[in-house]
Amino acid sequence: MEGDQPDRELYALLHLDPDASDEDIKRAYRQWAQVYHPDKHRTLQMQDIATQNFQRIREAYEILSDEKKRQVYDIYGMEGLKSGLELGPKLKTREEVRNEYEKLQARKVEQKLASHVLHSGSMVVYLSLVEAMRSMGMTTQIQAQISKKDTVLAGGNMFLRRNMGGGSMTGVLRHQYCPATSLEFMATLGLRSVLNWQITRQISSHSSGTLSLSYSLRSGHVTLGESWTRQIAENTTATLLLFLGPDPNQAGLVLGWQHKGTKNSISSEIKAGPAAAGISGQVTRQLSGKSKGKVSARLGSTGVELEIGGERSISDHSSAGMFCVIGLQGVSWKFRFTRGGQKFVVPLLLAARFDPVVALGALLLPSTLYVVLKKYLFKPYFLKRAEAKKLEQRKSTVTQVQESRANAEKAQDLLKNVAHRKVAKAEETGGLIIAKAIYGDLKARDGNVSGEDTPPTIDVTIPLQFLVDDSGQLKLHAGVKKAGLMGFCDPCPGQPKQLVVSYTLQGSQFKALVDDYEELTIPQEAHKLSSK
Repeated sequence: MEGDQPDRELYALLHLDPDASDEDIKRAYRQWAQVYHPDKHRTLQMQDIATQNFQRIREAYEILSDEKKRQVYDIYGMEGLKSGLELGPKLKTREEVRNEYEKLQARKVEQKLASHVLHSGSMVVYLSLVEAMRSMGMTTQIQAQISKKDTVLAGGNMFLRRNMGGGSMTGVLRHQYCPATSLEFMATLGLRSVLNWQITRQISSHSSGTLSLSYSLRSGHVTLGESWTRQIAENTTATLLLFLGPDPNQAGLVLGWQHKGTKNSISSEIKAGPAAAGISGQVTRQLSGKSKGKVSARLGSTGVELEIGGERSISDHSSAGMFCVIGLQGVSWKFRFTRGGQKFVVPLLLAARFDPVVALGALLLPSTLYVVLKKYLFKPYFLKRAEAKKLEQRKSTVTQVQESRANAEKAQDLLKNVAHRKVAKAEETGGLIIAKAIYGDLKARDGNVSGEDTPPTIDVTIPLQFLVDDSGQLKLHAGVKKAGLMGFCDPCPGQPKQLVVSYTLQGSQFKALVDDYEELTIPQEAHKLSSK
């Protein structure tokens, strides 16, 4: 996404690599000044156009030629400069720049109390199709940062089943003693009242350990807990937990393993103790950018259970999922909806004990229904909604795009003479000629969208021909948004953009297609079109 890319517009404006040296910056400024300096043009109209563009070039040069300003710009873009960092004390390193910027941002954040508080919770409602049995559970938690090193958490939970219920309240104080050590005190009051002390230490860059001591206010039992976490590979960690105490429900040994890949996540756990023992595992696969599937299984002294399902993001902060749970205790569906820090879970019991027919139907029915609904309802709906949102966004930015397009075309007018001279010279020598170059949302253009005053693309043939160097080559640097190049503009804000270039060399035809932030170097033999 565009928001994830660093600000490189000033580099694009001067046609520079982000790693350009001071000499490269000076050379580029002199080159553009020869084209856009107002004194280079005779007519009043051309002088006005040149003045506007020359101011942009001079501003870019003043920032990039100043070591301190350039450092701030490279890390935080124009926002960092506008925040006042360029007026602050002398900053020697990137870390000093980062700290100074974060102090400025913290002053703004402190004015909003809501930004300090993180609230999360979950609600679970149990329904049954076979009995009149209903139950409900709810948990909630609030987290607040009270100082740089101290965090407070407060939460509670409740559970109701028929005419019985219960709940508890929990308070946690966490203190960051040093960068490698944290201390935590927790108190829980309710059906299970417990006091817990915990210390966590980062032993090395790949391992950490935790020591905990808990005291039950009801039974008076004391439980000692120890855990070690070790990174055994780049994306793989192993965990060992040991709990010692007189309470058989608390004592035991747990050995866990987890691997997180680009698309797959795998975890397993072995548990052994006086009250229960078993093994469990889970596999999660990213099916698409918004959907993921999950399979988990549990085998132990308390029973056997298999859970299969999937989850899909329905917005930036919301997701919905459905899972089928099969075990000796019965068959059920579990619906889950997550919004921000809130989670709502509704398990629906289909059979009170294991039934192979019900289990098969519970597995096949949701997946079949999902495939049908996705093809004939969800996908058309979301495509239609995305198209409507895209059109609405274009309507809201039509004035901005028209102004940007007009400024880009004016900037191109000043490049025409030089570009035409380069074409004439290339025709004589068989050099590189940019026949046609289009930048923007090429898919929308190919979709033959009609009735629009502002097309989603712009012709950039002239500025690209101007950028062809004396050796007959053209290079657009990686990581630089092409809309910032002189003579370019953003014809479709918020939409993915590409650049397609058709060019000729020595009588042969070539064509290249690159994404917005992708590097382009021409000519290349790989771009050559086959002659038919």
